[in-house]
Amino acid sequence: MLIEQPPLLLRWLYPSALWRMDKKVKAVYLTFDDGPIPEVTPWVLDVLDRYGIKATFFLVGDNVRKHPKEFQMLLERGHRVGNHTFNHFGGFKHLDCDYLGNTEKANELIKSNLFRPPHGWMRWGQYRLLKNKYTIVMWDLVTRDYSKRLNGPQVLAKVKKYVRNGSIITFHDSLKSEKNLKYALPKAIEWLLEQGYEFKVFD
Repeated sequence: MLIEQPPLLLRWLYPSALWRMDKKVKAVYLTFDDGPIPEVTPWVLDVLDRYGIKATFFLVGDNVRKHPKEFQMLLERGHRVGNHTFNHFGGFKHLDCDYLGNTEKANELIKSNLFRPPHGWMRWGQYRLLKNKYTIVMWDLVTRDYSKRLNGPQVLAKVKKYVRNGSIITFHDSLKSEKNLKYALPKAIEWLLEQGYEFKVFD
């Protein structure tokens, strides 16, 4: 529960960040972290196309540099992109100046006003500075598709258990998540549609 849905204390630390959208609207915001990579991202795009869904991808700048074709695919298919730093920097492991510099290096390629910190954490000083330039998008439901302790059906069960109106749902288009993602994503989309959820992206 503490991982799947962030505690109030964490939400309190970053009060202007987006954690959950309108509670009165039966809609979810599908997001993907850590791409783009050729092994997984095109598959995700094909699944989203199949259901006519747009999503938001928080991209690692170095992956954009290495895989420009997949980055261009995201843009051409009409998805939103966001900044996830250049080297997937953890905020607590780096000085503010280095963290901000790495973020700006990524944005030279990504060119987005959206930012999500890797691992879901950053120093408060980093947050204070970044919120002046970016809309910081956190999450209301992280699927834990990356976990070696979970299998695909368990990841799907997380979605079914914790989703609610306005949920910002986090998957990962990464090698570490690939097996669980390929099982859970299409089934989660189908179930959410059956429950009457609309899929939205950020303005």
